[in-house]
Amino acid sequence: MLSLITPEFLLLLLMISLNFSEINLKFKQENGKTLVFDPVRKKWLILTPEEHVRQYMLAYLRDMMNYPMSLAAVEKRINIGPMIKRYDIVVYNRDHEPWMLIECKAPEIPISADTLHQLLQYHNAVPCLYWVLTNGHQTFCADACDVNAIKWLEQLPTYQG
Repeated sequence: MLSLITPEFLLLLLMISLNFSEINLKFKQENGKTLVFDPVRKKWLILTPEEHVRQYMLAYLRDMMNYPMSLAAVEKRINIGPMIKRYDIVVYNRDHEPWMLIECKAPEIPISADTLHQLLQYHNAVPCLYWVLTNGHQTFCADACDVNAIKWLEQLPTYQG
């Protein structure tokens, strides 16, 4: 399947427009570094470009889509073959089963076949009904209920848990 995922194929996917302009993140300065507050992990983190995207995505899901942050997990360890990796965000349904898997990249990293491949590896460890790929500028969402007939969506799904 991955051999069919070319840059041209990615252009055929439906890009979702997310407006982060209404999102207010909590920042502070400490020891010359900018920190951002993560409401899921409930701690201050160094603001890297990828962390910025991750926090905007979490705030968007919470503030604009009404996803429950009590059912979200951020940067948890998973086993991918012999390697230990960390997914970016998983949103669980009300039965505490993985529902949405979100892969975040820094804004300067384009969403590519490599990004999708990474998400698919994580999906093998944490199967979810929905996939999201985002770098803050480009966002794609798929209904992955049937991995043999993936449907790319025009918008993020409403949380129904």
